[in-house]
Amino acid sequence: LVVGNKAVTRPFSLKDLAGSAGRMDIICRCIAQALFISHGIRKDVEVYVLLLGEPDPPKALKVVGSEVRYMAPDERNIGGIIRKALSLNLDDKWRRSTPGVYIARKGLKDLLNELNKKYNIVYLREDGIDIRKIACNLNNPLFILGDHMGLREEDERIVMNYAEVIVSVSKLSLQADQCIVIA
Repeated sequence: LVVGNKAVTRPFSLKDLAGSAGRMDIICRCIAQALFISHGIRKDVEVYVLLLGEPDPPKALKVVGSEVRYMAPDERNIGGIIRKALSLNLDDKWRRSTPGVYIARKGLKDLLNELNKKYNIVYLREDGIDIRKIACNLNNPLFILGDHMGLREEDERIVMNYAEVIVSVSKLSLQADQCIVIA
């Protein structure tokens, strides 16, 4: 689960993913790194993105690796798929946009209430326990991490109520997509 603090919640221009789309380039890279392997897709992975940018937050996006079709690993392609999902009318139920891509109007707490039933929540943060020390004990994890801004204080409080453990993949500050690859 990647929290996109500034990621816009309306259709956006594919020509400016890093600017007017609220750093949607980071979100696209995170999705690509979580799903794609050489010549294929990880079928056993689900990626969740919480979009908190203007003008209509919050919106949650779900990408199911076993169902995804027509997605390539480049930012522009993934951005186009997200843009299409953002054009739908939403409520709190998941709505399919394209094969394997779903969107709903959900905030962090609602999303974690749902995901807590399915996954063991693991918060990725620089000051956590070294992931190499506990990796064998992580069963069916859902890793939560922020974008380039991290998590807002109020969002971190919510995550801390659900997190079973806080882990670190590096004491250095890494990009979100790098953290996903390491995890």
